[in-house]
Amino acid sequence: MTVRPMRWWDIPRVHHIEQACFPQDCWSVDQFWRELAGQTRDYVVADDDGAVLGYAGISTISPDSDLQTLAVDPHNQGAGIGRRLLARMLGCARERGATSMILEVRADNTGAQKLYAGAGFETIATRSRYYPDGSDALIMRCRPLPDLTDGVTA
Repeated sequence: MTVRPMRWWDIPRVHHIEQACFPQDCWSVDQFWRELAGQTRDYVVADDDGAVLGYAGISTISPDSDLQTLAVDPHNQGAGIGRRLLARMLGCARERGATSMILEVRADNTGAQKLYAGAGFETIATRSRYYPDGSDALIMRCRPLPDLTDGVTA
């Protein structure tokens, strides 16, 4: 498996994963197109011989970075793909001169919270009723940005 830049032809598979992971508030295909076109954006996919297993994206305006999204196909979760995607996003943010990264995660998504905490993110606030279904979001921040590439290959 490799982590590589997302391309336009990845969008249908990425959107399929998006719908499976975030059925209540999934992004549209047009949103992914706009994100890929953004000058301050970096998006990647986890690719296993042409099969997209997950994706992630950030927005960076130095010195700050925002993890826009990260998702792994439900059938492939628990295999370290999310960690590899997050490591790549932290690296991209550092390359763009960022010294911190923030993200929002559902308060009931303990698996994602564990992934982020393991990378050095700390909860700094809660956004009540942030998601369309009324669920809260935790705001997490990582500062300084760690290098998680030890043992993680592109």
